[in-house]
Amino acid sequence: MQDNAPNFHRTITMDTPVRVAVVVPCYNEATTIAKVVTDFRAALPDATVHVFDNASTDLTAATAEAAGARVTRVPMKGKGNVVRAMFREVDADILLMVDGDDTYPAAHARELLAPVIAGSADMVVGTRLEQHHDGAFRRFHGFGNRLVRGVITRLFGYGISDALSGYRAFNRRFVRSMPVLSQGFEIETEMTVFALANGMTVREIPVPYGARPVGSHSKLHTFRDGYRVLRTIAFLYKDYRPLRFFGWLALLCLLGGMAAGSIVIGEFATTGKVTHPSTAVLAAALVLSALLSVATGLILDTVNRRSQELMRLLADQVVHAIRK
Repeated sequence: MQDNAPNFHRTITMDTPVRVAVVVPCYNEATTIAKVVTDFRAALPDATVHVFDNASTDLTAATAEAAGARVTRVPMKGKGNVVRAMFREVDADILLMVDGDDTYPAAHARELLAPVIAGSADMVVGTRLEQHHDGAFRRFHGFGNRLVRGVITRLFGYGISDALSGYRAFNRRFVRSMPVLSQGFEIETEMTVFALANGMTVREIPVPYGARPVGSHSKLHTFRDGYRVLRTIAFLYKDYRPLRFFGWLALLCLLGGMAAGSIVIGEFATTGKVTHPSTAVLAAALVLSALLSVATGLILDTVNRRSQELMRLLADQVVHAIRK
């Protein structure tokens, strides 16, 4: 990354006027939001800082405005809803997303932006696992992050060290082509899977991750939001890899049907009778379910390929419009 940082500096200050927006999703972060806005305005003086206040009940919005940020209020709660509003309402060439809890360093903002500016990445993720404060992760959060990383790698075949980081940079192609479906904290997982599944270039840059200041509290619920993240991965796997998803389901049904059918066949071969008709019906139903699953997977895989082709055509049009 050392080679890219000087290129970014030349690009941002000289030939090409690149519009960078810092977008900050936050909920009840009055304790930290002023420092976050001030730090990023100092680190990126040519960028605009947008704070998206997600129905806070404290003075988050007023504090952010006083610090010099443009504040947009998002009444529907959930980080995914905030990201949807950010992608829809902010017009910039590059978006730098950072949480409003003052745990991500503004000093590394240029490093995250550099590959996007250079055109070598569609999304850059600031990974936290290599450098973090002892109290930065709550109990089980480190394990949960590793679990999510392992599941994504196993299902999609791509490795990423921190799928849940909230410190990311995106180019316009990513922002305009991603349909934000998540509503809560599973949005980072959706971003990661969307980029990897659609052949976009993702880069990771280690950044130090700090503990929350005194008076600031995490809104993440370990088990509830962890379940939502894993559920989101399962649904995204079905959406992006339908043939594999329904293929595994078909295999399970086929194995169950064969197991139940072997009992009936063995009994008939021995006695010449079928005394367990319910087992025979179960075996037939499982085999039929396997066939239906295969057919469903094939149909959805064809539809998915066509939709991906359409998405890439639209994304290429966005890139072409940017260059013009």
